[in-house]
Amino acid sequence: MRRRLVWSSLALVPALGVTLAVSPASAGSTPARVSLNERAAAAALAALRRLPLGHMTNQRAPGHTRQIRGLNQAGSYNWAGYVDDNSTANTYRKVTGQWTEPAVTCGQEDQIVIFFVGIDGWNSSTVEQAGTFAQCYQGAAHYYSWWEMYPATPITIVGSTVAAGDKIAASVVKTGTSYTLAVNDSTNTANTFTKTQTCAATTCLAASADWIAEAPSGARGDYPLPDFKTWTLTNATVRSGTTLGKISTFPDDEITMFDSSATYPLVQPGPLNATGNVFSDAWKNSY
Repeated sequence: MRRRLVWSSLALVPALGVTLAVSPASAGSTPARVSLNERAAAAALAALRRLPLGHMTNQRAPGHTRQIRGLNQAGSYNWAGYVDDNSTANTYRKVTGQWTEPAVTCGQEDQIVIFFVGIDGWNSSTVEQAGTFAQCYQGAAHYYSWWEMYPATPITIVGSTVAAGDKIAASVVKTGTSYTLAVNDSTNTANTFTKTQTCAATTCLAASADWIAEAPSGARGDYPLPDFKTWTLTNATVRSGTTLGKISTFPDDEITMFDSSATYPLVQPGPLNATGNVFSDAWKNSY
């Protein structure tokens, strides 16, 4: 049985796994001028620097795969949302999506939830992803923009001033062996970035397109999820070969995140809209 543990302090976790491309908010300030909010943000970033976040491939929950009205439904221990799969030999060149960053409600323990669009990870061992990240640290919520190219590069946090309500657009575009990962925070452009990475076709198979809310894993299990109410993904597009479509254009899977015993849902996706490019993930439980 998998374990989902309560992490009483992320700062106590050994150092591994997260790259920070940002500096604490208090950098360059004298101690007397550092606000309490800046100190909290700096402490949260320092905790992330020591945090061993696992790479974010799907971890399937057994016993929850079925097909309803032509839609594949599957269970996962760490993913919730929608995936276009390669059951008909599709490979994917582009995935996009937009959302308003949800406000998280922090519990007594430290918690993490990640929102992303990406390629791979559903039924392959690499991920090429970009999105936003909400961390509850010592009772306060902190939000970031980030990208990852596993196994070459771990989770890399770029912007540390994302806030609840920010308008986010994310994309991953594959051109040959080149991947362009981008997040645009139109509310606060300091969190906006574009990164280009390379990955050989024999390594990065481009076997799925993903729109996902995730509970990342650590050294001892998956981190508990903060209550984010709902995450609504809009304006999803995906390209396979020369065909540009929506989530529903290609064989798609609806993924529910389950607890470690695969008994009850942690995050439940709703149905796709009639156009096939919008859905909402609803938070149900932390662990």
